[in-house]
Amino acid sequence: MTSALRAHSVLRSRPRRRATAAFAALTAAALALLPTAPADAAPSRSAAPAATPVTAPAGGFDQQVLFKADREKGYACFRIPAVVESARGTLLAFAEGRVHDCGDAGDIDLVLKRSTDGGRTWGPLQVVNDGGGDTHGNPVPVVDRRTGRILLTETYNKGRTDGLNCTTPCDRTPHLQYSDDDGATWSTPRDLTPAIRPPQWNSWYTTGPLHGIQLTRGRHAGRLVVGINAESYADGRITANHAALVHSDDGGTTWRVGAVDSWPITAGAVPRGTPTTGKGAQPAGTFRQKPSEMALLERSDGSVYVNGREQDGTDLGHRTAAVSRDGGDTFSAPFRAIPDLYTPMVQASALRLPASRATGGHSRTLLAAPADPDRRRTMTIRSSWDEGRTWEGVDRGARVTTDWSGYSDLVAISPDVTGLLYEGGAADARDELRFARFTQQWLGPRRAPDPTTRDAAPGAPGALVLGGARTTDGVFGRALAFDGNDDAVRLPYRDSLPLGTHAFTCSLWFRYDATRGEQPLLWMGGSGAAAPQVTLVGDPAHGRITGRLTAVDGAAPPATAVVSTASSYNDGHWHHLALRRGGGRLRLTVDGTATTTVPDVPGSVSRGSVFGVHLGQRLDSRAQFTGALDEVGVYRRALTDQELTGLRTTDAAPSGPTVLRLPLDRVQGR
Repeated sequence: MTSALRAHSVLRSRPRRRATAAFAALTAAALALLPTAPADAAPSRSAAPAATPVTAPAGGFDQQVLFKADREKGYACFRIPAVVESARGTLLAFAEGRVHDCGDAGDIDLVLKRSTDGGRTWGPLQVVNDGGGDTHGNPVPVVDRRTGRILLTETYNKGRTDGLNCTTPCDRTPHLQYSDDDGATWSTPRDLTPAIRPPQWNSWYTTGPLHGIQLTRGRHAGRLVVGINAESYADGRITANHAALVHSDDGGTTWRVGAVDSWPITAGAVPRGTPTTGKGAQPAGTFRQKPSEMALLERSDGSVYVNGREQDGTDLGHRTAAVSRDGGDTFSAPFRAIPDLYTPMVQASALRLPASRATGGHSRTLLAAPADPDRRRTMTIRSSWDEGRTWEGVDRGARVTTDWSGYSDLVAISPDVTGLLYEGGAADARDELRFARFTQQWLGPRRAPDPTTRDAAPGAPGALVLGGARTTDGVFGRALAFDGNDDAVRLPYRDSLPLGTHAFTCSLWFRYDATRGEQPLLWMGGSGAAAPQVTLVGDPAHGRITGRLTAVDGAAPPATAVVSTASSYNDGHWHHLALRRGGGRLRLTVDGTATTTVPDVPGSVSRGSVFGVHLGQRLDSRAQFTGALDEVGVYRRALTDQELTGLRTTDAAPSGPTVLRLPLDRVQGR
């Protein structure tokens, strides 16, 4: 290593303090006397100490705060975690050190902490890349296990001092640096713009975040692959979104753009970063998808699975996925949204664990993300046993915390111990970065399939019975009882479930005597005040049952219609409830006589959000029903009063499109 680079690295390893002008001038003069390093000078290849054996956490789980502003001088906030294990077993945890506030476009450094004992203890904070007033962020580390070199891609933009986002179009450029001594020192960054940022990707550009991968199978074995998200700008607006993979076949010396999936954005769609809910909100865009912040993993067949964040498009769901079968050169099909993989709009992380005795010889793939579909909270680890083709429901996930939580990254520490670096906090997901370690035993074994109850709609699979709900006496034979704790019925997603802009009828029988708490009867759609949805909820504390419909019409903001009864009907007897949409009206009818009507709102009740159908449970699992349900049906038209009478008196199935029909008279597979 040249003496100039050695001095540079040592200075950056100290806790950051803002130097006075006089001190800065003195430092610059001193460094000027040292030999000048070339632009891409390599750090030393001196041998780093080998990592110590990994010890599993007691009880299968532990965690600690790794980055927090009140513990590190010179920083107001830490965000955007990324973590890798080096070829020698050292863990490297990267983050953005934000100097003035938590804003995305301020004075931001790339910082690092290292652990040589499997994440039990960590060294001091190192500044890997000083923003110097600008934004140097979005760290994407990737390890070349053939050489031991650790490469770090990152993105630069001009910094702001007002806490606001980068103005659209935002000129952002990719850079690369590397370490040959397990992260102790780092090369001078070099600009990758000519290689991996095409000129038309001129509005927004970002590397990762999250770790990149090195392929191990097939003719592209050894290739380094990193995820990219970009936007194009022309005629005063954003015109397209691009999800891409970039890769290197020579250890990071040269890079090129590989697989690209581009989605056009129609005129009138909102710019990147514009809020779509809350104060200052703008309408959601009218483009189909906007894949970003992609997690990559290599499947056992050598294909690359990509799971990304989906935000603001018209497709259902906040997660989207694609596969490359040629080493990242092309995607085998466009990205496809995953409606029932419940997360808020957030970056998530994925990792395929090696088959081991702990997994019964099966391959287990993990997804770490907040489980609340509306807000960034309740960090949860979900499993897939078919390498991301299907995912277990959030009810089967291993809960890391109920606190606020956000971005994350996963790392395999040993065959049985996995690490998770994530944003979390009691008051805000940006309070701190935590590092959790957990074992396969803590995650739990692969569980048998849930019991089911039949859905009589054409071609429908059985609905899942959760928590142990059992049958009870019903109106027409047997019904299903819910204990108010964890009992629920959840329908597997199918394309015929979303109601869209259609007229519809929701019909069910209910019985309960609860005097307080939210009592969810039927939930179809997303979660949160602005998410398209249809819900029927008992509210005994306020003496009512409420039907709620939230819809999105084109690029207009979401609108909601609410209709309520004059009683909560919590007398312990069976009552029939029907919610009908049609003819510009929303009508709620109880027992065929008491009807309340309000004006409908136009638009789709199932667009652009997560989507689920639950009985006896809110979509976010934050309220459970205590009582019983019977004969739940949803029909894709507004039934007449006469047809409702037939349903209520003889359980006569109406003609026309049936979305779902659950007799709830039996539970199978228990």
